[in-house]
Amino acid sequence: MNLGIFNRVNLKDSAQNKGMYSEWTSLSSFVQNNPEASQSVLEKFGITTSKEVTLSIVHHLAGNLGISQPPEPSPLLTDSEVQWCMEVLCYGLSLPLTEHEAIKDCVNVYCEWLSALLPNVKICVPKPVCDDPNLYARKIIKHFHYLFIPRKGEDWSFLYQDIGLDTINRQAVLCHRVLRTLQQVAHESSTLESSTWESLLLFLLAINDTLLAPPTVKDDVADQLCERVLSVLFEVWLLACAQCFPSPPLWKTLRECCMNWRHRTALIEQWNRVNLALTSKLLLFMYGPTFPELKIGEDDLIPSGMTNDCIAQSWYRFLNTIGNPVCLTKPEVISQTQKFLQFAISQNGGVTDPCHHPSLQALPLIFLKAMKGVAGQVDAFLGIAQPLSWEAMVMGVGSDKIKEPVPTVSTPSAHSPTPPAQRRLAKSFSVAPSSVTKGIPKTSLMGLTSSRASANISNSVPSSGPSSTSSISSLTSLSFDTKILKLAPGRPKCNSILHLFGEWLFQAAFIGTDLSHRHENKRPSSIIMENSKGSITYSQPGSLTEIADLPPSITIDKYESGRAETLGTLCRIMCSKKTGEEILPVYLARFYLAVQQGLKVPPNRECGECMVAILVNSSDLFRVDLDGVRILLPAFISALEIVLPDRDLKLKSYVSKSDLRRASINLLLSVLVLPLHFQNIVIKELHSGCSDRLVTFGELKPRIMNLVMSALQAETDPQNTHMLLGGLFLCVQDSAIYEKVEQVMQPSTDSSSNLLTSVSDTASTVSAASSSDHHSHTDSLGPDLSDIPPDSAHALFVRATYLVCHQLISSWKTDLNTSLAALELLSGLARIHIKDSDALERKRAVKWLCDYIIHQCSRPPPAHSKDLHSTIVAAFHCCSIWLLEHPYLLRDKDCLTTILDVAELGVSGTKSIGKPGEEVKMKEDKELKPVSMRVRDAAENLLMLILEQVGYFPSECGPESISSLLDEVSLLQHCNSCPTDCSNQEKAVEKFRYFVSEGSVMLALLEEPLGNDQDPQPTVTVLIRGPFGRHAWTMQLRHLPRHRSGTKYHATNLGRPVVMHDTPSRPEIKQKYFPDSVERVPQCKVDQSIPSLESVFANDEAASAETCKLAQLMNKQAGAEACLTAAQSLVQAPECTPPSVVHEFQTARLFLSHFGLLNFDTVSEKEETASHLIALDSSESEFCRDLTILDNMSSRTCDTVHIFYVKSQQTSAQDIVGNMLQTNNICPYFLEFIKSLGWPIDVNSHPGWTGHLSTSWKIGATSNATQDQTSGPFDGQTQVLYWADACSEIAFVVPTQIKPQEAQKESSFNSSNLSYWNERNYAETSGRDKRTLSLDLDKQSVPLRRPMLRCNLHPHTNTKIMVVWLESFEDHLNVPISDLLNCMNTGLETSATRVCDVLVIGLHLMASGLLRVHLQGPVSRVGLASPLVDGMIINRRCLGPLVRHTAINMSRRRRLDSENYQPPHVRRRLKIQEIVQKYKREMSPPELLTYLFSKP
Repeated sequence: MNLGIFNRVNLKDSAQNKGMYSEWTSLSSFVQNNPEASQSVLEKFGITTSKEVTLSIVHHLAGNLGISQPPEPSPLLTDSEVQWCMEVLCYGLSLPLTEHEAIKDCVNVYCEWLSALLPNVKICVPKPVCDDPNLYARKIIKHFHYLFIPRKGEDWSFLYQDIGLDTINRQAVLCHRVLRTLQQVAHESSTLESSTWESLLLFLLAINDTLLAPPTVKDDVADQLCERVLSVLFEVWLLACAQCFPSPPLWKTLRECCMNWRHRTALIEQWNRVNLALTSKLLLFMYGPTFPELKIGEDDLIPSGMTNDCIAQSWYRFLNTIGNPVCLTKPEVISQTQKFLQFAISQNGGVTDPCHHPSLQALPLIFLKAMKGVAGQVDAFLGIAQPLSWEAMVMGVGSDKIKEPVPTVSTPSAHSPTPPAQRRLAKSFSVAPSSVTKGIPKTSLMGLTSSRASANISNSVPSSGPSSTSSISSLTSLSFDTKILKLAPGRPKCNSILHLFGEWLFQAAFIGTDLSHRHENKRPSSIIMENSKGSITYSQPGSLTEIADLPPSITIDKYESGRAETLGTLCRIMCSKKTGEEILPVYLARFYLAVQQGLKVPPNRECGECMVAILVNSSDLFRVDLDGVRILLPAFISALEIVLPDRDLKLKSYVSKSDLRRASINLLLSVLVLPLHFQNIVIKELHSGCSDRLVTFGELKPRIMNLVMSALQAETDPQNTHMLLGGLFLCVQDSAIYEKVEQVMQPSTDSSSNLLTSVSDTASTVSAASSSDHHSHTDSLGPDLSDIPPDSAHALFVRATYLVCHQLISSWKTDLNTSLAALELLSGLARIHIKDSDALERKRAVKWLCDYIIHQCSRPPPAHSKDLHSTIVAAFHCCSIWLLEHPYLLRDKDCLTTILDVAELGVSGTKSIGKPGEEVKMKEDKELKPVSMRVRDAAENLLMLILEQVGYFPSECGPESISSLLDEVSLLQHCNSCPTDCSNQEKAVEKFRYFVSEGSVMLALLEEPLGNDQDPQPTVTVLIRGPFGRHAWTMQLRHLPRHRSGTKYHATNLGRPVVMHDTPSRPEIKQKYFPDSVERVPQCKVDQSIPSLESVFANDEAASAETCKLAQLMNKQAGAEACLTAAQSLVQAPECTPPSVVHEFQTARLFLSHFGLLNFDTVSEKEETASHLIALDSSESEFCRDLTILDNMSSRTCDTVHIFYVKSQQTSAQDIVGNMLQTNNICPYFLEFIKSLGWPIDVNSHPGWTGHLSTSWKIGATSNATQDQTSGPFDGQTQVLYWADACSEIAFVVPTQIKPQEAQKESSFNSSNLSYWNERNYAETSGRDKRTLSLDLDKQSVPLRRPMLRCNLHPHTNTKIMVVWLESFEDHLNVPISDLLNCMNTGLETSATRVCDVLVIGLHLMASGLLRVHLQGPVSRVGLASPLVDGMIINRRCLGPLVRHTAINMSRRRRLDSENYQPPHVRRRLKIQEIVQKYKREMSPPELLTYLFSKP
């Protein structure tokens, strides 16, 4: 069913007697004069006589009821007897209130007699009444009217005196008894006739009109019974609709009466109650059970027997019972009733204007409640209504969500009402017992709540009217939770809702404005659009709607809260527009006018309620392709300039400042790209006289940039800060690409001073904040932008870097998500290369990052947690990006020193150079105590990037690989001694010697020279496999430099040297053993102490014999030598020749020795066993397999993004992936987008990540496959889009087919067969020197150990990321993610992926050429990554980089949040250590040396 069936607006003229009931006669006169037609016959007699008769008869009849004694059968047996007694009872009900007991007896008698209509008739009911209960019931109902009306000769004003308060309370109790009985009869009776129903309804109308039509008087019976009589009227009326639908005259009478009661707050509350209850039933059958249910806790209010048509008719009729709610803002209309005129005439001082009655002071609150009721129904149709309790809906009882104190108004002390508030609020008004708190908790629908104080204010009328703020501020609750306000997919069109409620909403939206008279009582069709300078005028002449002399409490400005509620409702309606839906231009024009008026900045620049309501409810206003909506851009920017820069914003309403700022930031994110997108297009005026001059979109850019900066500086909420950081990066990225593509620089504008002023303000603020920190920055005076165009990319880059770095150190360092978002922004800024930028700015950013790391590491131990360490790891990665993108920073000595100090701090936990005055610590003297293992790994990664990649990336291999593309097979193919067709890895491995140094670096040594080297120098080829990749080196042992050893001699005989013919003479020299002077020294006895040799021989025969033998041997040897000399003199000596060239040098041994890897100068046995070099046995059968696994471990992170194109209303996964097979039918901007994500690569020859494990990291592969005719261009089979830097690589795949689940299971990665390795075991068996930058920590110094993990290839890197291009934005709710997961297999899956874990980036192309972003993902500690933010509007030129950065950051955050994630270099190191344990040769140093001297 379409809402068009209700497209009939209730038109009214000045007399309010026309409209949808204009052809029917009203029964208002009968209602007002009903008591005169049912007077008792006792009225003909004197008061004394009639009273005596009545008292005696009534007392006797009441005695048979069983109240004080057991009931007895009634003595009345005939109709005449019963009718005579009824005349007495009728008179008794009209007795003065002082005769309370008599009146009470009359009420009891009639209430008991009405049980004749119930299934169980009481015994005291007369027989004639039982025989014809409907006839007597109609008479009884007419007689009951006397109970509710003033007595003749009595004026209600005397009840102000204290002596009448008790009397009023007792009368109220009797009235409650009658109403309860009638309500029970209506609920339970099955014998009611149509005439009885009509009498009952007319009676309820009459008593309501009697009590409610007069102006409100505090504490009279009407004041106490107001809510009760209205609730009974509406509940019984609903019962009549279900059982005997009221006639049009009754409906017309109800409407006319309700319009006379509009000064009563209870009327609007009950009207809201009934309307919302009917709306909940209406939605059920109009939109089905899948539509969001409107839960109000009033399930028993609507009779179960009502048909759908009955509900629809009743809903529309009840909706129009109070007329136009906007009339509540016009006291002159509300007071134009007979009762108010009687009051004006009856005043002692003469005729008084009815508008001055004190009861009208509640009109601002009444109007607010009425508009909240309308807003609640609108929200119900949009599917965003929240649960609502009965008390909150009807009485305005305070919601649990409102925590602020409610302003109170001083009122006279009131007595305790009768019945008490508990009874008045209880749902026991209907006979069926139920609890007030039944069902739904006490939450509010659209802030349709107030506190008990505000409810009291609405029911009391102090002499001085309450101020607008005090009476309605507690009811203005716009701070609803935006997370649960999701629009229903099956919601009606905006035009349908506006056809129903548009007239009321638009009129209410212009209250108090200069344009209000133009919209007075105007239907949309009567508005004339005139094209005069882009303005809109109206043909309706001005009407006298304002009274010059009104009490201050009801002037038009006091209705701002109701107007704010209306503007918020209109904004929600417009923001619910679907893709492709059209809204009538007349509605858009009136809406734009209303919003512009609501956003007007007051002279005091305060944030009014209307501005708050518009901002809170307009988050999607610039996202839904409303025609001409950008005409409101200047007005919204002016409003945002009030809200966002002010940290101490004062609000009149109780909306949360954080929610208001979040909504404002959403608006800001949706307009950031408009200035550069539309550039010099002029923003037209909405109506004449709107502004002094026309502005262009480009002129608004400085104001928008200032807003982003000032909002970020003032923001304290982490989620809001995250959004602003994403917006700030978008500004810089968009400006940089725009200037690069367009090759223009924005000229300086008049508003340049604002931007520079904001820079100085930022500098002063953050400098003050930074001064409180213990870090001091020498360059904290702020950047000098005097020579930079203020809105250029360079200026934005400098300001963004400066502001974010300062805030990161001073304010954001304690929040994980904010810190990660800030570091992601800085990483993105590092990748933006702006022409003519200063290196000093980059150096300053790196220094701030290092200071941030130092500060985080130096925090006290209780502050250290996983979140803190995650921020440090992210900061190290950010430093890496800055150095990789700007390698010239390392040429600066200070910058290099700072970086290395931070790396040392991360690896060891302390710095060698401490504070001034502290002693410098050498590495061998330091105790290795890093902050955590994760921090140490991040610091090592930074250090290795500095040593290996900074300034060298991309290498000769290209960005696809940071490792060498050579392996054993490819190296042997270039050797002369090996066959050229050598492709067997096992045979190739046999030619290499394998060693492991330091437990983490594997060396493969080839001692054969390569074929392209003819120089016979000692040559060794080394394949180095370490934690950070694979590298190939060829080294030669040279005694001379290459430039001096270029001349080579290859002659076989160098020739003898020239003979010297002149032989020099040899002088004869006698050898002296002592100087000549020794002969002249006289001898002494000591000289004779050593005996001579001869004397020894004479005395020792044995010595003599040995001496003789020795002499013989000497003589024999002398003879032999003499013979040899004689023989040689006869032989010709051979010529000397040089030795042959040696090609085998045992270069492996030379290399290991020269590089200090062979060290046998050890003393202790312990050091001998702890050799730094370990030989591996490469002959094992599994060695080649483990070597291949190691080579397939990338030293960079790898991620995959799958891209899908979803046509309008597509829900089948097969259809979605099939869209890429016919690229002619898809948006060309989509193809432009995917090509901007990376560069195409061939899967079959690509050496890096391809999106699937089975085709990634190939070495030496060639492309031989031909492209399948049924496959798309980048589906992963032949080609993918690829992007990489030195730290990460990412593949973008556009699937074209869904693989069966069985095939996926076979190709999925299985890690169960990988061996288990614990780093601690290896650390205990192989210790090493602390002076090396070892990846293992000393056992005694650091108690930290890694968790016992299995060395998986890629644990916890299987992040599923989808990019979905949506032709219709609403289709993001129906994307079949679970089915599309079947074509997102990467080979890394270890378990099934849950749908809730998939990260989705939705992109919707708007009519303006901009794109709307939708982010969807699991709620986790780290949240969604930046720079893209949900709801952001971006343009096509920066779409690719933003999506790519967001996808990489999403995966990086997942890895940070994972408990067991291992960085790539750690995984490779653990695999090398595993290989060591499996294949190491147990050798002593001599055995190792022997192994090196032997051939392999």
